[in-house]
Amino acid sequence: MKAALLQMTSGIDPLANARVLTDAVERAAAGGAAMLFTPEMSGLLDRNRQRGAAQIVAQGDDRVLAAVREAAAKHGIWVHLGSLALKGEGGRFVNRGFVIDGAGAIRATYDKIHLFDVDLPTGERWRESDAYAPGTRAVCVATPLGMLGLSICYDLRFPDLYRALTDAGAQMLAVPAAFTRPTGAAHWHVLLRARAIEAGVHVIAAAQTGEHADGRATYGHSLAVDPWGEILLDMGEAAGLDFVTIDPARVVDIRARVPAIDHRRAIPTVEVVA
Repeated sequence: MKAALLQMTSGIDPLANARVLTDAVERAAAGGAAMLFTPEMSGLLDRNRQRGAAQIVAQGDDRVLAAVREAAAKHGIWVHLGSLALKGEGGRFVNRGFVIDGAGAIRATYDKIHLFDVDLPTGERWRESDAYAPGTRAVCVATPLGMLGLSICYDLRFPDLYRALTDAGAQMLAVPAAFTRPTGAAHWHVLLRARAIEAGVHVIAAAQTGEHADGRATYGHSLAVDPWGEILLDMGEAAGLDFVTIDPARVVDIRARVPAIDHRRAIPTVEVVA
């Protein structure tokens, strides 16, 4: 099966981002992909919270989501819309990913569980929890490429989530992201390969890239990784669309050779010896 990955430089205009997304849906379908994967915050990337808030609406009112659903139905292709910023409950936002089928129906949603709060040596300061509410559930969904476990960006650093997803039957993991350049250069490839290797799964990570209208810079390097940890696709730093072939039989083969997922045990209480 063929998958398509969209590497974006999302900006502060949702309608402009929607045009990029719907064009990618059309080109992915024309290229024979069964499913398109897009990055975190595909519809809006704006670290100016006051300005961005004016563009963030409830799920039912989001024009980017509506446009992608319409395009998926028109071209008969599944889409993992990496995430959108949406209004949640209690005056807070949610960072929500969507799996949309070839009829344009929403098959699953996932709200990012782990929020990125950090002060970087570069002077960058990120406080997602100031505006966003964390998700409360892990999600797997059946797709044409197999059972897909959903996650978003900073989730990548928390292997317990991926253990839960693969225990639930995931044979592929989606990690849409907007990694900063310093953390991306240091950790992106190694963490994605580790998530693939430890459970014997494919990992597809569509990423933001380049210089954005809000002043941030993202790392790019959208990746597809096979269950042995081999990088099947690395899109580098340029925005664009690319394709990768996913072989579900590879999961069966690797898990037979290294059946670590079958050897998992509940971890006992840790004994701390002073």
